[in-house]
Amino acid sequence: MKDEAIYRRLFRTALLIRLVEERIIALYPSDKIQSPVHLSIGQEAVAVGVCDALRADDLVFATYRSHGFYIAKGGKLDAMFAELYGRKDGISGGKAGSMHLAAPDVGLMGSSAVVASTIPHAVGAALSFKRRGGDRIAAAVFGDGATEEGVYHESLNFAALMRVPVLFLCEDNGLAVHSHRPIRQSYRLIEHAAAYGIAGRRLEEGWDMLAVRQATLEAAAHVRSGEPFVLEIATSRYKEHVGVGEDFHFNYRTTDSVDAWKRRDPLIVDAKLVAELSPELEREIDAAVAYAEASPAPGRLELLTDVI
Repeated sequence: MKDEAIYRRLFRTALLIRLVEERIIALYPSDKIQSPVHLSIGQEAVAVGVCDALRADDLVFATYRSHGFYIAKGGKLDAMFAELYGRKDGISGGKAGSMHLAAPDVGLMGSSAVVASTIPHAVGAALSFKRRGGDRIAAAVFGDGATEEGVYHESLNFAALMRVPVLFLCEDNGLAVHSHRPIRQSYRLIEHAAAYGIAGRRLEEGWDMLAVRQATLEAAAHVRSGEPFVLEIATSRYKEHVGVGEDFHFNYRTTDSVDAWKRRDPLIVDAKLVAELSPELEREIDAAVAYAEASPAPGRLELLTDVI
């Protein structure tokens, strides 16, 4: 029996993420958004379940598809829209855009457009936690394609050798752009992690926010005890790899595979709760968009600030 209070809390955050990205879709043709966008529509349950299970002082290192993790970790919505608009009041003064969201004040560390590049950062943060004492953990978020990068393997090896408190979290939507996982990988992620002596688990029910939360709570407890852990969560990306449209015309996947996921998607199935919560969330989004619209563009004096 699900806990209704927890379900409602997770649902609200997941719905906010989806409505934010649907607003991005609506705004994108206007060219007001000055950044390519990688939408997480379909994957919201992973971000909200994971972030709800982590503590406020735990750190998350995300990918270029990080709108969901930014919002779920508590990032400010107005600053996010201002960043997408390329405005001065954005998170990074309009210089970072969608692919490089960060909110260190709430524990979302830098995101990056470079595949797998934030994984070693999470391991490094975890090493610092171990040396300082306490039981904070770092979570490295990545897609299944990132596991083909050398730095992923190096990070697992180092984390195992040093026994650092890092959670390796794979959002497995089965795709690296248009390429399916079985034709790219001869290994299974959990079995591969075991070769380094790292325990792991795969969760198939990535649409289920409560299941994701519980799996993360259990994984985080393992990590806080002093061992790294790999948590692989199956999910589904509804939209194209980059952009706001559909991509089924490329014929690398079918609508049937996505529709099967949608039939279990709480943000579609639980229409009553969607209708109840949407008006308030839409007002919140309206205010964030208005903030971005009113924010000034960076001037010439900001051109070389923050450049090392």
